Amino acid sequence: MTSKQGRRGSAMAKKNVNKNTKLDTSPVLKGEQAKQKDMKQLQIYDIFSLAALVLVVAVCVAPLAAEMSISSFPHHKHIVQKMDEAFLAVNNELNTDITVSWVSERCYQCLYQNLGVVSGAPSPGQPSSADFVVSTQHTITLQLNSTEANLELCTFPFHFGEHGNYSLWVKNLNNSSLSNCSVVTDADPVNSYIPILIAFLVLVGLAVVYAIGKTLLGLNAVRSIFFQITGTMETERLINSELGSPGRTVTTVTDNILPPPPSPSKRLRSLDTFRGISLVIMVFVNYGGGRYWFFKHESWNGLTVADLVFPWFVFIMGTSIALSINSLLRSGTSRSSVLKKVVWRSLQLFIIGVFIVNPNYCQGPISWDNLRIPGVLQRLAWSYLVVACLDLLVARAHLDIISMEAWWSCGLDILLYWPAWLCVLLMEVIWLCLTFLLPVPGCPTGYLGPGGIGDMGQFINCTGGAAGFIDRWLLGEKHIYQNPTSRVIYATHMPFDPEGVLGSINSILMAFLGLQAGKIILHYRDVHTSIMSRFLIWGLFLGVISAVLTRCSTDQGFIPVNKNMWSLSYVTTLACFAYVLLVLVYYTVDVKKWWSGAPFYYPGMNSILVYVGHEVFEDYFPFRWRMVNSQSHAEHLTQNLVATSCWVFISYVLYRKKIFWKI
Repeated sequence: MTSKQGRRGSAMAKKNVNKNTKLDTSPVLKGEQAKQKDMKQLQIYDIFSLAALVLVVAVCVAPLAAEMSISSFPHHKHIVQKMDEAFLAVNNELNTDITVSWVSERCYQCLYQNLGVVSGAPSPGQPSSADFVVSTQHTITLQLNSTEANLELCTFPFHFGEHGNYSLWVKNLNNSSLSNCSVVTDADPVNSYIPILIAFLVLVGLAVVYAIGKTLLGLNAVRSIFFQITGTMETERLINSELGSPGRTVTTVTDNILPPPPSPSKRLRSLDTFRGISLVIMVFVNYGGGRYWFFKHESWNGLTVADLVFPWFVFIMGTSIALSINSLLRSGTSRSSVLKKVVWRSLQLFIIGVFIVNPNYCQGPISWDNLRIPGVLQRLAWSYLVVACLDLLVARAHLDIISMEAWWSCGLDILLYWPAWLCVLLMEVIWLCLTFLLPVPGCPTGYLGPGGIGDMGQFINCTGGAAGFIDRWLLGEKHIYQNPTSRVIYATHMPFDPEGVLGSINSILMAFLGLQAGKIILHYRDVHTSIMSRFLIWGLFLGVISAVLTRCSTDQGFIPVNKNMWSLSYVTTLACFAYVLLVLVYYTVDVKKWWSGAPFYYPGMNSILVYVGHEVFEDYFPFRWRMVNSQSHAEHLTQNLVATSCWVFISYVLYRKKIFWKI
C-alpha cells in the first residue's frame, strides 16, 4: 500500500515538473536548464567511468589471483608453503652431523640464526636428509658447520625463489678434509611479480584510454556527435547562442590561497594532487600492498616505497600552512584567532589519533593499561601545532614579489623569516645532542642500531638508542608500539615506536621545509620559472646534505636513513624527493595544465576523511573479504587495489557533492 502511494506521489510530482517546464518559454532559461542537464550527464559519465575503472581493475586482476594461487610444480615433501617461502632439502653425505645457519643480506653485522641440524650419513652412499623452509624476500647467506668439531664447512649466498624446491648437497671431495656444497633446483619457483606487472599495465592502459577519450571529447566534431547520440543537439545550440561557447574557460574562485594581485586567486591543484599521491600510496601500503616486501616499511636502515609517503604528507601539510595562514591574515583575521584555530585543530587530530585510529583495537576493546599514545595523526597534530605557531610569529599579511635583480634576493625568502629558522635549527641541535650525547643504561652513547641480533648481538636491548630510551622513560613500555619492523630481520624484542617523542623534532623539520615551499609560492607568485628553480635548488641542497650524512651508503654513514627513528638524513632525503616531485606535479598540473591531477586530486581534497575512513573501515567489505588462498600475492594485490580504488571513488563522489571534511 505504501509503495503504491509512493508511485502515485512520484507520478504527480513528475506531472507538476512537466507543467512547470512547459510554462518556461524564455530561451535563456531553457539554455540554463539544458546546460544543467548536460552537466549532470557529464557528471554521471565521469562517475560511471570511475566506477568502470574500479571494476576493470578487479576483473582483470582477480582471475590472475586464482591462477597464481595454484602451483603445478612437483614437491618432494608435502609441506604447505606460505608467501615468500621456499622448500630446501639438505642432503648430508658426510659421516658427521652438520649445523645449518643463515643470515639475511639486509641484516647489517648480524649473528647467524640456526636453521637446523642434519645428522651424518648412516653409511657411504646413503646420505641423510632434513627439510627446511627458507625465506625468499632477500638473498640469504647459508653457513654449514660441523657439529662435532665446530668447523666451517662452507658459506655461500643464495636467493631462493618463492615456492621453489631446492636441494643442498654436502659431499666430500677427494681430500676428506675438504667439503663441497652445491644447490640444485628441483622445481622452479613461481614469478610472484607477474601480478604487479599485470596490474601496472592495466592501470596504465586505463589511464591512456581515459586521456584519449578526454582529448576526443574536447574536439568540437566529437562533441557534436556525442550530443547527437544523446539527443541534446538543440541544447548545444542554445548554450552556444545564449550562454557562450562551451569551450570557453571560466576562472572559478575555489579558495583564496594566493594573493589577489596580479590575477584572481585560485587554488593550486598541484598541492592537492601531491597530497593525494602520498595519501593513495599510504592507503595502499597500509592495506598490505599485496604483501610484497618493498611495499612494507624497511626493517631498519634504508628505504622502501612505504617509507616515502608519510614524510611527503607532512611536507605538503607545511606548504598548506604557509598558504592558509597568509590567506587568513590577508582577510583581516587576527593572529590570536588563527592561533585558537590552530590549537583546536591540533587537539582534534590528536584525539582522533588516540581514540579512533589506534592499533590497539586489533586486540579488542581499548585498555588504558596498554593504550598507545604516539601515532600518525598525533605526530601530524604536533608538527602542525609547532610549525603553524612558528609561521604565525613571522608571517606577513601583505607580501611583495621578490625581484631577482639584487644579488641577495635569492635568500630573501629565508632572511625574512630568520626567527623561525633559528627556532628550527635550535630544535635540531637538541635532537643531535639527545641522540649522540644522552647516556643510555647498558648501551653505547650515540647508538643508532636496531639491537637484537644486529651488531653481532652485543646490544640486544638497545633498539633505537636514545630515541627508544626516551619513549620508554616518558610514556612507558606498554604505551608505545609493541611490534616494530626491526623484529622481522633483526629479531628484536624491545618495543619501539616509529612515531616517538624524539623523532617528532625531525617531523617538525620536515613540515617546516614544506612551509618553505609555500613561502616560495607566495613570494614568487605567478613567476613559474622562479618557483620551479627555487624548488630544484632546495632539492639539490638537501640531496647534498643527505649524501654527506649517509656517505652514500645504507648502513655506514654518520647518520643513516632510518624511518623508524626519523633520522636527520631521512628527513633531508625525503624532503629532496618531495621538492623534485612537487616540481614535476606543479609543472604538469598548474603550469602546462597537461594533467588535471585526477584521480589523486580528489582524495587530496578530502585527506583526513580518507585516512580516518580507511583505518576505521579496514575490515569491512568491499575493503576486505575472505580469500580463496590467503598465501597468494595476486589475491592480496587484488584486494588492496580494489580497496584503494574504492576510496578514490568515494573521494570523487564526495568532491562532486562538494562534501569536504575539514577539522
